[in-house]
Amino acid sequence: MDSLRDLIRNVPDFPKKGIGFKDITTLIKDSKGFTQTIEKLCEPYKNMNVDIVAGIESRGFIFGGAVAVELQAGFVPIRKKGKLPAETFFEEYALEYGTDAVEVHKDAVDKGMKVLLVDDLLATGGTAAASVRLLKKLGSEVVGAAFVIELGFLGGRKELKNVPLHILINFNE
Repeated sequence: MDSLRDLIRNVPDFPKKGIGFKDITTLIKDSKGFTQTIEKLCEPYKNMNVDIVAGIESRGFIFGGAVAVELQAGFVPIRKKGKLPAETFFEEYALEYGTDAVEVHKDAVDKGMKVLLVDDLLATGGTAAASVRLLKKLGSEVVGAAFVIELGFLGGRKELKNVPLHILINFNE
């Protein structure tokens, strides 16, 4: 995975001083790197008969949509609250100061469907855990959560302890 890691640009002091932002735009503009990323994200799920891939706004849409095509599954967007037009369920999650929420259409997933959650980055795990709660509220079976990058030092995987994780690149600094 070092070749994929090398395609991720580190932007120092973004969005604020002291943060090293992991920029995936340099990865997805590279056709071979993007293709390899999608193939690697799909590997554990090829024979699981995934019905739906759920992508978390917004970069999860990029990876999730491509994974859905590769797995011949449907795609469902999980969005920030207030962005979806039909009836929704929402879940709140804690931020450093306050809360935020994600939502999904109430009819996005049928009961018993196998769902794979996909996003570009696992950091503190709040958004991903709220997304898993949403998918379970719909009666789905969350078969896993796949991420391109994990910022391991932030401990987000503890928020997803009951969900099998598939992570391509871990940054521990």
